[in-house]
Amino acid sequence: MRTILAIARKDLSIHFTTPLAWVVFTGMSFLSAIFFLGSLQQFKQVQDMARALTWGRLGEGAAMFKNLTDGVAVPTFQTLLIITLFAVPFLSMGLFAQEKRQKTLELLLTLPVTPWQLVLGKYLAAVGIVGSALGLTIIYPVILAIFGSSESGAALEWSTVGLAYGGLLLFAVSCMSVGMFISSLTDSQILAAILTFAVLMGWLALALFSQFTEVQALKDFTHYASFTTQLENLMKGVLDPKAIVFFLSIIGLNLLFTQRAVEAQRWT
Repeated sequence: MRTILAIARKDLSIHFTTPLAWVVFTGMSFLSAIFFLGSLQQFKQVQDMARALTWGRLGEGAAMFKNLTDGVAVPTFQTLLIITLFAVPFLSMGLFAQEKRQKTLELLLTLPVTPWQLVLGKYLAAVGIVGSALGLTIIYPVILAIFGSSESGAALEWSTVGLAYGGLLLFAVSCMSVGMFISSLTDSQILAAILTFAVLMGWLALALFSQFTEVQALKDFTHYASFTTQLENLMKGVLDPKAIVFFLSIIGLNLLFTQRAVEAQRWT
């Protein structure tokens, strides 16, 4: 365990002393802040319309704007999913590709470190990186809880917010495991980033693909395997054990694939 933590600390120190991580953090914070303010503005507009026209005349689509949780917090987290999709390739591309590029992976493999220790250490660092990036966004529900008024649905449902945030974190760390595996296959960080983005974007769009296929078995599989489908309940604040198992399975498989790739590197 000490070896794994030592590797994780080394990788974290490298990432937090390079401009790329801070650029990604700044970009995520800036974009999420824009969408958060946009959601607040839309929430206020709908609230004003409801006071003028009543909720009944606004229709069912406006029901989500009756409280801050459904009207602002959850949409903000849903937007963060897309932002995370773009950020993960840049955060994960150097996990192994940089080591291979600099010829330091071979040196690491000559040390008394097993491939599993190396993979788990780097993955812990990856979780720390993406967790730090998303941790900055917890300020949004805190702001809502502090400044929300009873008139605008002040009672922020922390259970819903917690599950939505948990779903976002599960999605992020699962994406990081995919990015780490792809990074272990190449010595080009740019190629690793491009391939990671393509895989994650395609995975997220599987639910759309399921709507256009006529083969029922393929339709069911693509619908179930889509990130969108698995996140649907969690982002609504509904605890879904199947979704948790789904994401943990993705993480486990990618850790195994990465370990195999690193093991193969040892013998080449």
